[in-house]
Amino acid sequence: MITLTPPPASPPSASRSTTDESITAWALAARGGDPEAVERFVGALHRDVRRFVAHLCADPQAVDDLAQDTFLRALGSLHRFEGRCSARTWLLSIARRAVTDSFRYAAARPRLSDVPDWRLAVEHAQPRGLPGFDDGIALADLLGALPEERREAFVLTQMLGLSYEDAAELTGCPVGTVRSRVSRARSTLVRLLVAAEGCREEGREGERVLVAA
Repeated sequence: MITLTPPPASPPSASRSTTDESITAWALAARGGDPEAVERFVGALHRDVRRFVAHLCADPQAVDDLAQDTFLRALGSLHRFEGRCSARTWLLSIARRAVTDSFRYAAARPRLSDVPDWRLAVEHAQPRGLPGFDDGIALADLLGALPEERREAFVLTQMLGLSYEDAAELTGCPVGTVRSRVSRARSTLVRLLVAAEGCREEGREGERVLVAA
């Protein structure tokens, strides 16, 4: 039985390329029927898959099911994985399709109620801030202001650590387009961060005035 548990944090000295090479090697070994390699492959990428799905999925309660579905699809398709791209990129492309399929299924059935905001999933799956961001400013609120394409490009490259080339392959667009989307996303996030900080400073100033009075 496969246990989908997050892996321990990698040491700071471990490079992304080395990690990806190891994960790809585990995927290839898992394809050959090595049960330990299957566990390593799943454990190494479970966190990334869940985080990515949380950013794309509209239903926070469906995140775990979609992550599970992603790995079931991947394990069922391992015999076709040949290592031409990294196993991380390959798996995230499967996660993307799983989310897309869930959207199609949801659109085909009657809606009984509004779907909870996707940002709730992000709040549970991500830290409240990126490096340099104040913890009091919710990351989900900032990302939620981005167009979907820019948000996806930013999450893939800046939060999950994919190269621009891998992100381009996953999303099916040119590398230059990914770079442009990330650049625009970063500019928007910085602008929103500055605005949010300004609002908070005004709030603090108002509190100081009330206290002084």
